[in-house]
Amino acid sequence: MAIFKGAGVAIVTPFDENLNVNYEKLGGLIDYQIENGTDSIIICGTTGESSTLTEKEHMECIRYTVDKVAKRVPVIAGTGSNCTQTAIELSEDALKAGADGLLLVTPYYNKATQKGLIQHFTMIAKAVDLPVILYNVPGRTGCNLLPATAAQLYKDVDNIVGIKEASGNISQVVELMHCTQGDIDLYSGNDDQVVPLLSLGGIGVISVLSNILPRETHNIVADFLMGDVKKSLREQLRLIPLIDALFCEVNPIPVKKAMNLMGFEVGGLRSPLTEMEEANTERLIKAMKDLKITLV
Repeated sequence: MAIFKGAGVAIVTPFDENLNVNYEKLGGLIDYQIENGTDSIIICGTTGESSTLTEKEHMECIRYTVDKVAKRVPVIAGTGSNCTQTAIELSEDALKAGADGLLLVTPYYNKATQKGLIQHFTMIAKAVDLPVILYNVPGRTGCNLLPATAAQLYKDVDNIVGIKEASGNISQVVELMHCTQGDIDLYSGNDDQVVPLLSLGGIGVISVLSNILPRETHNIVADFLMGDVKKSLREQLRLIPLIDALFCEVNPIPVKKAMNLMGFEVGGLRSPLTEMEEANTERLIKAMKDLKITLV
């Protein structure tokens, strides 16, 4: 059984004025997401600035989220690392914290071979009794998990159940689904490709857009899965200008700006990320206003 179907939010990590994790704000965001139809909370992913969280902060965020969610929806913990042993330790801690699943990004910077990726993911998955979603985002990691490799992992490792595909390469996703006979739990990792990946057998999205429009993102998936493909597509296309604005600078710079503009007060960004450029901010504001999103 899939960990979840629908729209999971790759939730931001809110900071206070000193750039410490603001757990009170995180709790408010979690409640807002669940109240507005989000199907899963993904904590400590790319959007959550996991790369600049300490390991202590990383685990505190996961534990806090599990406790706050209180089984209302599944919690998926980002525990990937470019060090296999670190990823194992984070994954073991996430299991102890009560996470419902793991999101494991391909190791970044090392540029592992496909053989190395098989070894890396197999070792992590076999160390924990939790379902695993692989995360392929070569544009950020410099490492592409090829379809045949993902298919072998899915076949050989029982608790590797899904993949978040953010390569942007539709042909690669087609090959992946061919190699797995369409059985792997496929999630879009790109908000502008939700409907295309659903059409290939996907069951959801792990979304940045959901941070600001959780209900609408949920509905794109729900409508498609219920058979109203045209309605799903209309909503996907309607939101494209906003989605493009949310990725006109590196994620999560724009989405944090958008949330602050909406009054969520999620704080700033940890270096080396910087505040959004003025011209891009104006583009974001226009896209939000065009959709009649209330700004403070």
